[in-house]
Amino acid sequence: MTKRIFVTATNTDIGKTYATLKLIETFTALGYRVGAVKPIETGVQSLPADGERLLQAIQRYNPLTKELCIDDVVPVQMPLPAAPFVASKGNPVDYAAIDAAIARMECLCDICIIEGAGGLLVPVDATTDMIDMIERFNAKTLLVSHCRLGCINDTRLSLSLLKNRRLSYEWVLNCRDDDHGFSSTSQPWFDAHFDPWFRLDQDVEALCRRLLL
Repeated sequence: MTKRIFVTATNTDIGKTYATLKLIETFTALGYRVGAVKPIETGVQSLPADGERLLQAIQRYNPLTKELCIDDVVPVQMPLPAAPFVASKGNPVDYAAIDAAIARMECLCDICIIEGAGGLLVPVDATTDMIDMIERFNAKTLLVSHCRLGCINDTRLSLSLLKNRRLSYEWVLNCRDDDHGFSSTSQPWFDAHFDPWFRLDQDVEALCRRLLL
């Protein structure tokens, strides 16, 4: 059975697509065939930018995906750069198209990475938040957080949501070049409360192995 991993984040522009690309590369190096689906992408004016990067990556590393097109990776596309509920003007999301895209992808891979939109409480439609989609897909969660001031609070809030919903998860910090204060302002708390914890730029292989458990 294909392993499903749902990539979410503490907010938008935290690094979900970057993390997904790192997972594709690393799982491939570990000997797995990898696929990726971004069920919903908003802010699409011509082609979905994040979805294009995912399509190029899986086609580079997994020859079985060579015939796929962008609609196979991003089945639901919306022009307004907003939460799906807002971008769709409150209309129902085409879950049948999403389910079909995931089913097609899973025929071609051992691991299917599903990239969400925004954070866990982003509204998808009138009755569904992004966290509900994790349950719908029965996927293991990877929460991506940041290393700026405030990352402790943001990470703890999202982890609390995942724990309260009894969802299986791992989490990782995406530290960027300009996050200079992290080691003194935030890292001591993570060191004191988590063993291990992962940085995307240093521990991606160890993270991938944990995601397979």
